[in-house]
Amino acid sequence: MEYPMLKSIIEGLLFLAGDEGLSVKQIAEIVEQRNELVSDALEEMREDFVSQQRGLQIIQIAGNYQLATHQEHATYFERLAYSPSRATLSQAALETLSIVAYRQPITRVEIEEIRGVKSERAIHTLVNKDLIEEKGRAEAIGRPILYGTTKAFLDYFGLAALKDLPEPSLFENKDNLEEETQMLFDRLDGRQLTFDDVKDS
Repeated sequence: MEYPMLKSIIEGLLFLAGDEGLSVKQIAEIVEQRNELVSDALEEMREDFVSQQRGLQIIQIAGNYQLATHQEHATYFERLAYSPSRATLSQAALETLSIVAYRQPITRVEIEEIRGVKSERAIHTLVNKDLIEEKGRAEAIGRPILYGTTKAFLDYFGLAALKDLPEPSLFENKDNLEEETQMLFDRLDGRQLTFDDVKDS
């Protein structure tokens, strides 16, 4: 195996391993190379990442190597995590968020009945962006999770309370759900706060 290829494979392995990382021995077994060669490759990769000013770094924790971001970039990562830009939300996520906002607390099955399609992925996205959260369990078979909007949702759209949402014309006609969702977020656009406004409030 050529050395550049070895380093490329190791980088991919570290990416897939995530926070758990990999030891030199684990990597060596996977790539079928000597421990010493893998160790040398990792050290060279660490130096490469630094010299090339890469956005990631290779760190060693408890004997395992892993890819990590730079602490000095933390401010920008916070903006990504806590400023849920509309551009990062799919139409499915926007529709789901609209439904939750007006019908909460609501279950996934009820959301899917309104949208007419599976919504598990959209719900997962919204939970990860802290726009919706679990509000309890429904008194039904299987005790399904009830979802509702978060304080971050209100903060982001500059709403004091849910009663400040635009009048709900949504969901009266399922065929117009996409268009009405767009209208809702167009109306909310004027109330959106920047990340810094929310963070400082």
